[in-house]
Amino acid sequence: MSAAVLGAAGTLGAAGCSRVPTGDTLARLRSQGTARLGIAGEAPYGYIDDDGDFTGEAVELARIIFKRLGVDRVQPVATDFSSLIPGLKTQQFDVVAAGMYINEERCRQVIFSDPEYQMLDSFIVRKGNPMGLRTYQDVVRKKAKFGTGTGYAEIGYAVDAGYEESDIVILQDPVAGLNAVEAGRIDVFGGTALTTRGVVRKSSKAEATEPFAPVVDGKRHVDGGGFTFRPTDTKLRDAFNVEIHKMKRSGELFRVLKRFGFTEAEMTTLTAEELCR
Repeated sequence: MSAAVLGAAGTLGAAGCSRVPTGDTLARLRSQGTARLGIAGEAPYGYIDDDGDFTGEAVELARIIFKRLGVDRVQPVATDFSSLIPGLKTQQFDVVAAGMYINEERCRQVIFSDPEYQMLDSFIVRKGNPMGLRTYQDVVRKKAKFGTGTGYAEIGYAVDAGYEESDIVILQDPVAGLNAVEAGRIDVFGGTALTTRGVVRKSSKAEATEPFAPVVDGKRHVDGGGFTFRPTDTKLRDAFNVEIHKMKRSGELFRVLKRFGFTEAEMTTLTAEELCR
């Protein structure tokens, strides 16, 4: 799909703001037959593939779940990651389908489905990992130049380890992070294990480190990502949870996510309530 079409999708989403009725969102979506999905253009969660089609684990799950909830179509609306929650609040889309991490700060603004996956972190480093960077504490101790993405949880993990937030290099996405590591502009890029191992696959100059759990407030921390809803849309969120748990029990959820590089180790029984604390 072309950039022009992407722009049009965003415009349609914004234009719809004043026309969105209040009340039962799930009933409205069933009536209109289409649900708008906020995505951030990030593989493997929600992005445009080489054929120009919207796809990603969250997009494909949303297609399946909305169909089962009586909503025939989904319309992805691409925006920056940092604009997903503001866009949801201003009704530019009906749900965020971007594998967004569930954490306490976000839970004060929005509500989440139970996570469809759990995730550890990993670094993109130069081949051979010459600085021996395997944890955020290593990054601090060895005074490595650290980069990560806009709005990424990895910013907080680095700061918690003692890295100055003002010194973090913020990059557009993991591909930009890979390019920065390969060019020597940064020593290390922090991201999810899934993202880093995917982005370095064809690189001859960089590699991904072994996955690890960040240490936050002295405790090992495991993240989980889910669908994001407005606080008034508990009925829609609850309906999503019913379908997600059915898919977990049947193994269907893993079969969908496996196509996007997820492993069984990234399946989870965590709940949104646990991750919101």
